[in-house]
Amino acid sequence: MPPLRPVWFGTAVVLAAVFAGLCAPVVYAQSPFEPDSSTELSLQSDHWSAQTLTNYPTEPSAIDQLSNRLLETEARLNALQQAQQQNQIYAEASGRSLGDALRERFEQIQDPAITTVDQETRHAPGSRKSWFDRLSIRGFAQMRYNEILWDDPDGAPPHHVGDESVGINQNFLLRRARVILSGDVSDHMFVFIQADLASNIPGSPDANHYSQLRDCFGDVYFDEDHIHRLRIGLTKVPYGWENLQAVSNRIPIDRNDGLNSGVRNERDLGLFYYYTPEFAQDLFKYVLDNGLKGSGNFGLFGLGVYNGQGGSLREQNDNLHMVARLTWPMQFENGQIIETSIQGYTGKFVVLTSPIEPLGVPPTATPAVAEGGYLDQRVAGTFVYYPQPIGFQAEWNVGRGPVLDAAQTEVVDGSLTGGYAMTMYRWQTECYGTLFPYVRYHYYSGGYKGERNAPDALISSGECGVEWQFNPQMELTVELNFLDRTNTVAQPVGESYQQFVGNLLRVQFQMNY
Repeated sequence: MPPLRPVWFGTAVVLAAVFAGLCAPVVYAQSPFEPDSSTELSLQSDHWSAQTLTNYPTEPSAIDQLSNRLLETEARLNALQQAQQQNQIYAEASGRSLGDALRERFEQIQDPAITTVDQETRHAPGSRKSWFDRLSIRGFAQMRYNEILWDDPDGAPPHHVGDESVGINQNFLLRRARVILSGDVSDHMFVFIQADLASNIPGSPDANHYSQLRDCFGDVYFDEDHIHRLRIGLTKVPYGWENLQAVSNRIPIDRNDGLNSGVRNERDLGLFYYYTPEFAQDLFKYVLDNGLKGSGNFGLFGLGVYNGQGGSLREQNDNLHMVARLTWPMQFENGQIIETSIQGYTGKFVVLTSPIEPLGVPPTATPAVAEGGYLDQRVAGTFVYYPQPIGFQAEWNVGRGPVLDAAQTEVVDGSLTGGYAMTMYRWQTECYGTLFPYVRYHYYSGGYKGERNAPDALISSGECGVEWQFNPQMELTVELNFLDRTNTVAQPVGESYQQFVGNLLRVQFQMNY
């Protein structure tokens, strides 16, 4: 008889054990079932006693349950081992460490405006993403430092609309700290929410770094090509090319007063329709993707209605403002891109007031205002020659709006005019990033409706500087201002509104994340 092989011998032992287990009485330390008393037997010994069942219950035995659990555990362990082996093989093949992954993610960070225009542009067929790939969280922060090089001692204190670090006893300022959540929640809905974590409380002389909602809107697409859309919520009003340009993407540190004085914070609550054919979507995206400082996708044609008081301010009357904008971007055979626009709005604006000393003569008094608001309407023209590498921008507007009268006792209806012209150069280096040296002049004459009492302002400002983009994550702007502008904050003693004349050195560092 040939000797038994080990495998057969092992099989025989297992079968014998199973057979013995089936035939032998089952011993329970604590039976989970109620045994039949008629079949109960008692076994006794010096060390233990137990009860056995000769009539087994219909539920699975303890051995079967334990066996099933062991099989499930073994299967799970095998799956985990296989996954670990696959991950190890993939990691060894790709050669990517945790540091490589973080560095790759850091290199993908860019100006938030570029991501926005990518999301708003139509997607190619078959490129539909999962919902968690459609949403994006990003933002930027701007740190500023201003130094007054010289000012007229007989003029008004240093002042600049929109930058509270221009003044006496001021140093560093966290101007903006934005966090943006945006993306396509479906093929017909785009959402955009932006908060600023470095806002100041209006009227407070010393409180800052508060959170304030800047944008909260949804785009309803009538078609999957994103040609027709309806924007609903708190958003930018389509008036002025530079107003529409993202602050993170603008070259100068601040916007021009001529057009920016038309819409406070550039935003308001309203309803807007945009028409953007496919060629325009592609061109708007191309401009931003290639670092040419575009204004984003606000349609070839835009039409809307909005409150009119300005973003983050409570509405003061029942009148709605209306706005319309037509723009046309063109690319020539040599690759040069230009854009021309015309825009305008109309409505009634309510002026907020505060006590002043008219012409600096006591007693204090609050200027009289018309109930229901003042006629507020403007029209503007835009010309943009994108920097390839030399660029040029110019915008100008005229209109009518509220203004404090010459006696400073009443707000009346008056005319206004203003705008800017800027030239810049785009210098791309091999190792040191991209530089944008620029020169700009801007002018405004008329009522500054967004300030208390709508003071009659005269602004004539020249500036030169350079924006240095080290990489897509950070940039530094250094600017020299030659200012002659009305201080629109009423002074508690003496003449309320005087001219600030001086030279200002301004530095801004921006971080994109």
